[in-house]
Amino acid sequence: MPSPPPLLSSDSGAAERRLREAEERLREAMEDLQRRQRRAGAGGDHCYPACDHADESCVAHAVGNLCQSFLLSYGVRVEIGILLRAFKLVRRQSYSSLLDLKQLVSEKDLIVREEACRIGLLFGGFTGSYHALRCLLRKLRKKETPFNAMFAGSVAGLSILALDDPSRRRTLALYLLSRVGQCAYNSAKSKNKFHFWGSHWRHGDSLLFTLACAQVMYAFIMRPETLPKSYHDFIQKTGPVAAPVYKAVREVCRGSPVDVVSLAAYLSTRKVSDPMKLEEFPSIIPCSVIHPDTKSCLAHNGNAASATFKKTFPLYFSLTFVPFVVLRLQKFMDDPVSTCWHALKGAVRSTTFLSSFVGLFQAAICLHRKVATKDHKLVYWIAGGIAALSVLLEKKNRRSELALYVLPRAADSMWYILVNRHLLPNLKNAEVALFCACMGGIMYYLEHEPDTMAPLLRGLIRRFLASRISNPSLSSNRNASYTYLQTLDSIPRSNSSANGEAGASHSQEYNLESIPGL
Repeated sequence: MPSPPPLLSSDSGAAERRLREAEERLREAMEDLQRRQRRAGAGGDHCYPACDHADESCVAHAVGNLCQSFLLSYGVRVEIGILLRAFKLVRRQSYSSLLDLKQLVSEKDLIVREEACRIGLLFGGFTGSYHALRCLLRKLRKKETPFNAMFAGSVAGLSILALDDPSRRRTLALYLLSRVGQCAYNSAKSKNKFHFWGSHWRHGDSLLFTLACAQVMYAFIMRPETLPKSYHDFIQKTGPVAAPVYKAVREVCRGSPVDVVSLAAYLSTRKVSDPMKLEEFPSIIPCSVIHPDTKSCLAHNGNAASATFKKTFPLYFSLTFVPFVVLRLQKFMDDPVSTCWHALKGAVRSTTFLSSFVGLFQAAICLHRKVATKDHKLVYWIAGGIAALSVLLEKKNRRSELALYVLPRAADSMWYILVNRHLLPNLKNAEVALFCACMGGIMYYLEHEPDTMAPLLRGLIRRFLASRISNPSLSSNRNASYTYLQTLDSIPRSNSSANGEAGASHSQEYNLESIPGL
């Protein structure tokens, strides 16, 4: 192979020498910069970790996130209300009213403004104050540690005061407590420190859901005052049995006299062909009182499941479709038909699950009356557990979410019972303190151990925080100068392995433009 011309060889060698000198100067400058940063971090007064919003001030960043989260959560609540109102108009076969904004979104028929504002203040207030506190802690403490995330999350949790209903605040606090417990357990299990016996079971989530539902349905029948009023009303409206009948069942199980007058008044409004004799101290409330319109228990249970499907499908479709559109707007814009189809399938599946739950619960109650002559409160705990088996109709990843949704309701009921029996102190605003503590834990796991958190919850919080959240331990020591030095260290290694290549390849290896940021 002919040797290159002498002039070309000398020019290539001179260019290579100048490039190496430039690299050495760049390396020295970066090392000097790192030394200054370390000295400033040790004794400087104004040096602190850089925030992740270099293009805007900390105040503008916090206010922007507050407004964005407020509008997002406010819009989700209003859209759910509008969609439910539209289903109500369709059920009345008033199709032309769907085009009449006065009937569709009038304040008289769509009373969601106050609730939407409160929800917006909850999410928006938390997001804005969290980002503001994170920036403030970076400047005051001059370092980024897990304490920053925990403290900021705990203080920002005071936004729960935007909700004026203590029962709702308590439910949210207990829900977050179950989530923090889930993260802590997953963290300990991943580090081989602790795990429950049977945690590897395939249907462990279904078992947890079963136990929680058993407690909730027992509380619904025997201790309705221990459930939040909105949750109790939802169960009552979803089921096929009237409130006076449940009241009579509760009085029989407690050995109290039955309110015959109110029960007779209810039965007089039903289609009862044969009037029945009501006793003040019956041993059990018969099926003829539980479902007076239908003599057949099997037909009653089928009708109950069908009626539940019709009543709850609009709610489930709204809760499925609106988050699909709002939280995944780009995906919806790219393929709206597929998004609507997935939302429809999810709504049908969830509604079928709830309908089966109601049918199985009523079937267990009727079956007990076929084989027993005396009622007992434990029957309704067992019936709730049997009905919870319908969760197997849901997707596997949805079962744990449902279990952790129902678990706080059961814990809320237990909390009320223990406080009522003076086994726990009745502390004012205890739910606010619990919510703040749990939010501190949630934000710690979100930023430092995100894999321990359920994907749905992790994605939802990150969506509402509206900011890039990363693990600071991965980036606190890897700034721009560190990256440059690592790149420059790799150049001599690549140079030693390519001594036999032609001069054209040298010009590619030592191209400064290949270094990130240059």
